[in-house]
Amino acid sequence: MRSVRGRELFSYLPAYYEISRVMQADMDAKGSELDALYFALDETLAQFFVRTSTWALDRWENELGIPADLKKPLEQRRSVVESKLRGSGKFSGRLVKNVAEAYDGGTVNVTFQHTEWGFTVKFIDTIGIPPNLEDLKAAIEEIKPAHLSVEYEFRYLLIRDIHEKKILREMEQTILSKFAGGVQ
Repeated sequence: MRSVRGRELFSYLPAYYEISRVMQADMDAKGSELDALYFALDETLAQFFVRTSTWALDRWENELGIPADLKKPLEQRRSVVESKLRGSGKFSGRLVKNVAEAYDGGTVNVTFQHTEWGFTVKFIDTIGIPPNLEDLKAAIEEIKPAHLSVEYEFRYLLIRDIHEKKILREMEQTILSKFAGGVQ
């Protein structure tokens, strides 16, 4: 029997049906239909959450007024939607942090320079430039007051970070944009 639910259904039958090919085929057919139903239900339920949405992601984007870019990977599109959902309310460092972490997926620090009318977004966990930085910049521009400037600080690999810690083969596999001074 191929169907998971078919085996489960078959286990509820009396023992004298164990040798019946007709009942096995019947439970396998019914179980296959139930397997397909449960898969469809799980797939539909996944669309109600941004982090698991696939085929309904364009509906999320449409609802939030985000132009759908089908060329981008799903993870980047999800981060834009999640950021838009997080980015409502009174402007604060916590709001910027929530929005930036939705894009980056790592820890972000936000520091304000009140005398210079600006703030800095510093990426703590990410090495190099995040892949969807332009989307993040657009989201922060949308939520920040116009009179504030924003700067971004990135973390790069330095010689002291890899000296006597990485072998040459590991260093060769690391993309150049992760190193300070590397090409983006």
